[in-house]
Amino acid sequence: MIELADGTRLRTWTTGPAASGRLPVVLLHGGPGLPDYLAPVAGLIDDLCPVHRYDQRGAGGSSWKGEHTVARHVQDLASLLDAWGHERAVLVGHSYGTDLAAYFLLAHPGRVAGLIQLAGPFLDPWREADRAAQLARRTGEQQARLDELEAIASRTEDEEIEYLTLSWFTDHADRDRAWEWALAAARAWRPVNYVMNAQVRASEKADPLEARVDELRERLPAHAVIIGGEGDSRPSGALRRLGARLGCEVAIIQDAGHHPWLDAPDRFRELFRAAVEQATRRPS
Repeated sequence: MIELADGTRLRTWTTGPAASGRLPVVLLHGGPGLPDYLAPVAGLIDDLCPVHRYDQRGAGGSSWKGEHTVARHVQDLASLLDAWGHERAVLVGHSYGTDLAAYFLLAHPGRVAGLIQLAGPFLDPWREADRAAQLARRTGEQQARLDELEAIASRTEDEEIEYLTLSWFTDHADRDRAWEWALAAARAWRPVNYVMNAQVRASEKADPLEARVDELRERLPAHAVIIGGEGDSRPSGALRRLGARLGCEVAIIQDAGHHPWLDAPDRFRELFRAAVEQATRRPS
Protein backbone atom coordinates (compact mmCIF):
# COMPACT_ATOMS: atom_id res chain seq x y z
CA MET A 1 0.00 0.00 0.00
CA ILE A 2 1.29 3.46 -0.91
CA GLU A 3 -0.17 6.50 0.84
CA LEU A 4 -0.63 9.67 -1.22
CA ALA A 5 -0.55 13.28 -0.05
CA ASP A 6 -4.31 13.39 0.58
CA GLY A 7 -4.17 10.25 2.74
CA THR A 8 -5.53 7.91 0.07
CA ARG A 9 -3.82 4.52 0.12
CA LEU A 10 -3.38 2.70 -3.21
CA ARG A 11 -2.77 -1.03 -3.46
CA THR A 12 0.25 -1.73 -5.65
CA TRP A 13 2.36 -4.63 -6.88
CA THR A 14 5.96 -4.63 -8.09
CA THR A 15 7.62 -7.57 -9.84
CA GLY A 16 10.74 -8.05 -11.90
CA PRO A 17 14.44 -7.37 -11.32
CA ALA A 18 15.23 -4.13 -9.51
CA ALA A 19 18.64 -3.86 -11.20
CA SER A 20 17.80 -4.90 -14.74
CA GLY A 21 19.45 -1.93 -16.42
CA ARG A 22 16.15 -1.21 -18.13
CA LEU A 23 13.50 1.43 -17.61
CA PRO A 24 10.53 0.45 -15.43
CA VAL A 25 7.08 -0.36 -16.82
CA VAL A 26 3.79 0.72 -15.27
CA LEU A 27 0.65 -1.19 -16.28
CA LEU A 28 -2.61 0.79 -16.28
CA HIS A 29 -5.75 -1.32 -16.07
CA GLY A 30 -9.08 -0.54 -17.66
CA GLY A 31 -12.55 0.19 -16.37
CA PRO A 32 -12.80 2.79 -15.07
CA GLY A 33 -14.10 1.30 -11.86
CA LEU A 34 -12.45 -2.13 -12.04
CA PRO A 35 -9.60 -3.49 -9.91
CA ASP A 36 -6.30 -4.35 -11.55
CA TYR A 37 -6.41 -7.52 -13.67
CA LEU A 38 -3.11 -7.24 -15.54
CA ALA A 39 -1.03 -9.74 -13.53
CA PRO A 40 -0.94 -12.15 -16.53
CA VAL A 41 0.38 -9.33 -18.74
CA ALA A 42 3.01 -8.41 -16.16
CA GLY A 43 4.09 -12.03 -16.12
CA LEU A 44 4.99 -11.85 -19.80
CA ILE A 45 7.67 -9.20 -19.24
CA ASP A 46 8.75 -9.13 -15.61
CA ASP A 47 11.85 -11.15 -16.43
CA LEU A 48 13.00 -8.11 -18.44
CA CYS A 49 12.46 -5.11 -16.19
CA PRO A 50 10.69 -3.81 -13.07
CA VAL A 51 6.91 -3.89 -13.57
CA HIS A 52 4.45 -1.94 -11.44
CA ARG A 53 0.69 -2.38 -11.19
CA TYR A 54 -1.92 -0.74 -8.96
CA ASP A 55 -5.61 -0.54 -8.22
CA GLN A 56 -6.77 2.89 -9.28
CA ARG A 57 -8.24 5.12 -6.58
CA GLY A 58 -11.69 3.86 -5.68
CA ALA A 59 -11.22 0.37 -7.14
CA GLY A 60 -10.17 -2.98 -5.70
CA GLY A 61 -7.94 -2.53 -2.66
CA SER A 62 -7.64 1.23 -3.19
CA SER A 63 -10.81 2.34 -1.42
CA TRP A 64 -11.81 5.98 -1.62
CA LYS A 65 -15.02 7.99 -1.69
CA GLY A 66 -15.09 11.31 -3.50
CA GLU A 67 -15.43 12.78 -6.96
CA HIS A 68 -13.30 11.16 -9.65
CA THR A 69 -11.68 13.09 -12.48
CA VAL A 70 -9.07 12.21 -15.06
CA ALA A 71 -6.84 14.93 -13.62
CA ARG A 72 -6.96 13.32 -10.17
CA HIS A 73 -6.00 9.92 -11.58
CA VAL A 74 -3.19 11.50 -13.60
CA GLN A 75 -1.86 13.06 -10.40
CA ASP A 76 -2.11 9.70 -8.63
CA LEU A 77 0.15 8.16 -11.27
CA ALA A 78 2.67 10.97 -10.93
CA SER A 79 2.68 10.47 -7.16
CA LEU A 80 3.21 6.74 -7.55
CA LEU A 81 6.18 7.30 -9.86
CA ASP A 82 7.65 9.53 -7.16
CA ALA A 83 7.02 6.88 -4.50
CA TRP A 84 8.63 4.20 -6.65
CA GLY A 85 11.61 6.49 -7.26
CA HIS A 86 11.19 6.81 -11.03
CA GLU A 87 11.61 10.06 -12.92
CA ARG A 88 10.50 8.34 -16.13
CA ALA A 89 8.74 5.10 -16.97
CA VAL A 90 7.24 3.18 -19.88
CA LEU A 91 3.44 3.22 -19.68
CA VAL A 92 1.38 0.25 -20.83
CA GLY A 93 -2.34 0.94 -20.89
CA HIS A 94 -5.18 -1.46 -21.57
CA SER A 95 -8.69 -0.38 -22.59
CA TYR A 96 -9.56 2.69 -20.45
CA GLY A 97 -5.95 2.51 -19.23
CA THR A 98 -4.90 3.69 -22.68
CA ASP A 99 -6.95 6.85 -22.12
CA LEU A 100 -5.27 7.40 -18.76
CA ALA A 101 -1.84 6.87 -20.31
CA ALA A 102 -2.64 9.41 -23.03
CA TYR A 103 -3.85 12.03 -20.55
CA PHE A 104 -0.74 11.44 -18.45
CA LEU A 105 1.45 11.94 -21.51
CA LEU A 106 -0.30 15.24 -22.22
CA ALA A 107 0.24 16.44 -18.65
CA HIS A 108 3.73 15.02 -18.01
CA PRO A 109 5.48 14.31 -21.32
CA GLY A 110 8.92 14.35 -19.73
CA ARG A 111 8.02 11.44 -17.48
CA VAL A 112 6.89 9.07 -20.25
CA ALA A 113 9.86 7.18 -21.67
CA GLY A 114 7.73 4.87 -23.80
CA LEU A 115 4.09 4.16 -24.58
CA ILE A 116 2.48 0.82 -25.41
CA GLN A 117 -1.29 0.90 -25.82
CA LEU A 118 -3.33 -2.32 -25.72
CA ALA A 119 -6.84 -2.32 -27.22
CA GLY A 120 -7.20 1.43 -27.25
CA PRO A 121 -7.62 4.29 -27.10
CA PHE A 122 -10.77 4.33 -29.21
CA LEU A 123 -11.64 7.80 -30.41
CA ASP A 124 -14.93 8.77 -32.04
CA PRO A 125 -16.57 7.61 -34.18
CA TRP A 126 -16.49 4.00 -32.96
CA ARG A 127 -19.39 3.32 -30.60
CA GLU A 128 -21.97 2.56 -33.30
CA ALA A 129 -19.74 -0.12 -34.82
CA ASP A 130 -19.03 -1.57 -31.36
CA ARG A 131 -22.71 -1.70 -30.52
CA ALA A 132 -23.51 -3.43 -33.83
CA ALA A 133 -20.81 -6.05 -33.24
CA GLN A 134 -22.08 -6.73 -29.71
CA LEU A 135 -25.64 -7.17 -30.96
CA ALA A 136 -24.45 -9.59 -33.63
CA ARG A 137 -22.67 -11.71 -31.00
CA ARG A 138 -25.63 -11.93 -28.60
CA THR A 139 -28.80 -13.84 -29.25
CA GLY A 140 -32.06 -11.96 -28.96
CA GLU A 141 -32.70 -13.73 -25.67
CA GLN A 142 -29.29 -12.74 -24.30
CA GLN A 143 -29.80 -9.10 -25.28
CA ALA A 144 -33.25 -9.03 -23.69
CA ARG A 145 -31.85 -10.48 -20.48
CA LEU A 146 -28.99 -7.96 -20.47
CA ASP A 147 -31.48 -5.11 -20.87
CA GLU A 148 -33.59 -6.55 -18.05
CA LEU A 149 -30.60 -6.80 -15.70
CA GLU A 150 -29.37 -3.32 -16.60
CA ALA A 151 -32.72 -1.86 -15.53
CA ILE A 152 -32.43 -3.34 -12.01
CA ALA A 153 -31.31 -0.62 -9.61
CA SER A 154 -29.74 -2.98 -7.08
CA ARG A 155 -28.69 -6.34 -8.49
CA THR A 156 -28.02 -9.40 -6.35
CA GLU A 157 -24.55 -10.95 -6.51
CA ASP A 158 -25.74 -13.63 -8.93
CA GLU A 159 -27.51 -11.03 -11.06
CA GLU A 160 -24.38 -8.85 -11.14
CA ILE A 161 -22.22 -11.78 -12.29
CA GLU A 162 -24.76 -12.62 -14.99
CA TYR A 163 -24.98 -8.97 -16.05
CA LEU A 164 -21.21 -8.59 -16.36
CA THR A 165 -20.83 -11.88 -18.20
CA LEU A 166 -23.48 -10.88 -20.73
CA SER A 167 -21.78 -7.49 -21.06
CA TRP A 168 -18.25 -8.81 -21.50
CA PHE A 169 -18.40 -12.06 -23.47
CA THR A 170 -18.69 -10.08 -26.70
CA ASP A 171 -15.15 -8.74 -26.10
CA HIS A 172 -13.53 -11.99 -27.19
CA ALA A 173 -12.66 -13.29 -30.64
CA ASP A 174 -12.66 -16.94 -29.57
CA ARG A 175 -16.38 -17.58 -29.51
CA ASP A 176 -15.93 -21.05 -27.98
CA ARG A 177 -14.23 -19.67 -24.86
CA ALA A 178 -15.76 -16.19 -24.73
CA TRP A 179 -18.39 -17.05 -22.12
CA GLU A 180 -15.88 -18.91 -19.94
CA TRP A 181 -13.48 -15.95 -19.92
CA ALA A 182 -16.22 -13.39 -19.31
CA LEU A 183 -17.69 -15.42 -16.45
CA ALA A 184 -14.27 -15.74 -14.79
CA ALA A 185 -13.76 -11.98 -15.08
CA ALA A 186 -17.27 -11.24 -13.78
CA ARG A 187 -16.52 -13.29 -10.67
CA ALA A 188 -13.06 -11.81 -10.07
CA TRP A 189 -13.17 -8.15 -11.18
CA ARG A 190 -15.58 -6.93 -8.56
CA PRO A 191 -17.07 -4.91 -7.11
CA VAL A 192 -17.36 -2.53 -10.04
CA ASN A 193 -17.35 1.11 -8.97
CA TYR A 194 -20.08 2.41 -11.27
CA VAL A 195 -20.00 5.89 -9.71
CA MET A 196 -16.30 6.17 -10.50
CA ASN A 197 -16.96 4.98 -14.05
CA ALA A 198 -19.62 7.62 -14.67
CA GLN A 199 -17.59 10.44 -13.13
CA VAL A 200 -14.39 9.63 -15.03
CA ARG A 201 -16.28 9.28 -18.31
CA ALA A 202 -17.93 12.67 -17.70
CA SER A 203 -14.51 14.15 -17.01
CA GLU A 204 -13.22 12.74 -20.30
CA LYS A 205 -16.13 14.27 -22.20
CA ALA A 206 -15.20 17.67 -20.77
CA ASP A 207 -11.66 17.29 -22.16
CA PRO A 208 -11.93 14.79 -25.04
CA LEU A 209 -8.82 13.11 -26.39
CA GLU A 210 -10.29 13.53 -29.87
CA ALA A 211 -9.56 17.25 -29.60
CA ARG A 212 -5.94 16.71 -28.50
CA VAL A 213 -4.55 14.24 -31.01
CA ASP A 214 -2.16 16.84 -32.45
CA GLU A 215 -0.76 17.47 -28.95
CA LEU A 216 -0.40 13.74 -28.41
CA ARG A 217 1.52 13.38 -31.64
CA GLU A 218 3.92 16.14 -30.60
CA ARG A 219 4.57 14.48 -27.23
CA LEU A 220 4.63 10.86 -28.37
CA PRO A 221 7.83 9.06 -27.34
CA ALA A 222 9.84 7.14 -29.92
CA HIS A 223 8.75 3.60 -30.79
CA ALA A 224 5.23 4.04 -29.41
CA VAL A 225 2.94 1.22 -30.48
CA ILE A 226 -0.74 0.29 -30.40
CA ILE A 227 -1.63 -3.42 -30.22
CA GLY A 228 -5.21 -4.47 -30.86
CA GLY A 229 -7.34 -7.39 -31.95
CA GLU A 230 -9.25 -7.80 -35.19
CA GLY A 231 -11.84 -9.81 -33.26
CA ASP A 232 -12.55 -7.09 -30.69
CA SER A 233 -16.14 -5.83 -30.87
CA ARG A 234 -14.59 -2.37 -30.93
CA PRO A 235 -13.50 -1.56 -34.51
CA SER A 236 -9.82 -2.17 -35.23
CA GLY A 237 -10.11 0.42 -37.99
CA ALA A 238 -10.39 3.09 -35.32
CA LEU A 239 -6.99 2.05 -33.94
CA ARG A 240 -5.46 2.11 -37.41
CA ARG A 241 -6.83 5.61 -38.03
CA LEU A 242 -5.48 6.85 -34.72
CA GLY A 243 -2.09 5.29 -35.42
CA ALA A 244 -1.95 7.08 -38.75
CA ARG A 245 -2.77 10.39 -37.10
CA LEU A 246 -0.17 9.87 -34.39
CA GLY A 247 2.46 8.48 -36.72
CA CYS A 248 2.98 5.40 -34.55
CA GLU A 249 3.07 1.68 -35.25
CA VAL A 250 -0.20 -0.26 -35.06
CA ALA A 251 -0.22 -4.05 -34.79
CA ILE A 252 -3.61 -5.75 -35.16
CA ILE A 253 -3.72 -9.44 -34.24
CA GLN A 254 -6.11 -11.30 -36.50
CA ASP A 255 -7.47 -13.84 -33.99
CA ALA A 256 -7.46 -11.61 -30.90
CA GLY A 257 -10.18 -9.69 -29.11
CA HIS A 258 -10.18 -6.98 -26.46
CA HIS A 259 -7.87 -9.09 -24.25
CA PRO A 260 -5.35 -10.32 -26.80
CA TRP A 261 -3.27 -12.22 -24.24
CA LEU A 262 -6.24 -14.61 -23.91
CA ASP A 263 -7.34 -15.09 -27.53
CA ALA A 264 -3.90 -15.15 -29.17
CA PRO A 265 -1.34 -15.66 -26.39
CA ASP A 266 1.65 -16.62 -28.56
CA ARG A 267 1.32 -13.80 -31.07
CA PHE A 268 0.53 -11.27 -28.37
CA ARG A 269 3.53 -12.32 -26.28
CA GLU A 270 5.80 -11.98 -29.31
CA LEU A 271 4.59 -8.48 -30.17
CA PHE A 272 4.34 -7.27 -26.60
CA ARG A 273 7.78 -8.42 -25.50
CA ALA A 274 9.36 -6.90 -28.60
CA ALA A 275 7.65 -3.58 -27.86
CA VAL A 276 8.74 -3.64 -24.20
CA GLU A 277 12.32 -4.58 -25.07
CA GLN A 278 12.48 -1.60 -27.43
CA ALA A 279 10.80 0.88 -25.09
CA THR A 280 12.72 0.00 -21.92
CA ARG A 281 16.22 0.42 -23.34
CA ARG A 282 18.05 3.14 -21.49
CA PRO A 283 19.83 5.74 -23.64
CA SER A 284 23.52 4.89 -23.99
